[in-house]
Amino acid sequence: MIAFIGSVFSPYYHWSGRKTPENHVAFNVALYGPQGHAWAMTERSASHLKRNSSALTIGSSTMRFDGSELAIAFDEVFLPWPGQRSLPKRMRGEIRLAPDFLGLRAYSLDEAGGHVWQPVAPSGRVNISCDSCPGGGWSGDGYHDMNFGARPLEADFAGWDWARGTTRDGRTVVLYDSLLASGTNHRFGLVYAADGAVCAFQPPAGQPLKRGFWGVGGGIACDDAVEPILRSRFEDTPFYRRSLVETVLAGERVVMMHETLDCRRLAMPLVRLMLPFRMPRKG
Repeated sequence: MIAFIGSVFSPYYHWSGRKTPENHVAFNVALYGPQGHAWAMTERSASHLKRNSSALTIGSSTMRFDGSELAIAFDEVFLPWPGQRSLPKRMRGEIRLAPDFLGLRAYSLDEAGGHVWQPVAPSGRVNISCDSCPGGGWSGDGYHDMNFGARPLEADFAGWDWARGTTRDGRTVVLYDSLLASGTNHRFGLVYAADGAVCAFQPPAGQPLKRGFWGVGGGIACDDAVEPILRSRFEDTPFYRRSLVETVLAGERVVMMHETLDCRRLAMPLVRLMLPFRMPRKG
């Protein structure tokens, strides 16, 4: 689930000149399971936005933090999906994330500090309730982060790979491997202990993953002499991929949620013209 104010992927925000981010807001909800995938991302105008220091509401969906738990109530229209739904379907549900600890440090992703990322809850327990999910919901390991910036992503990045997973002994590992528009490769890794203590490390060299249907590549840090394994593909678009990947770090196998963003693809006019089919706008 991603809440956007000034959606970085929005073609409408781009075409408007990016002057009023509050007029381009969206709740993106993606569910993946044995019965198929479900995707909702309806962009809305400023009249559908309400927010204060502890809560954010976009349309009929809300996220709220009470100091100990992040509660998300979503009420969205999910798009048709080939082989699963021929018509849009309204789905409601609730996501609750109880962080193990809070990550208080933010990290600059570019040289000028124009793009900032903060892993707010590097690990925690998540519970999802939704009538459309098998068994009425799901529970497991969870994560929450946020990004903010002053410039379009495609202005400063060629792309990046991000991954997050948990080791056998309960530590959380996060990897960032970005290629700036200047050609500089910015790579770093973070390891969080169970008590929230964080340690930065230099990840091993990235190894390429098999390209997706649309040709988006990407890779993940992996020890020499072994290869990462692409376990599942969740999103495969002309500029973005989300997958479950098994890699090896310092001799230990770690299963990680992984994403690849190709900002050069995102900036293509043809790709922007395709995006409204995945993110309709309701003014």
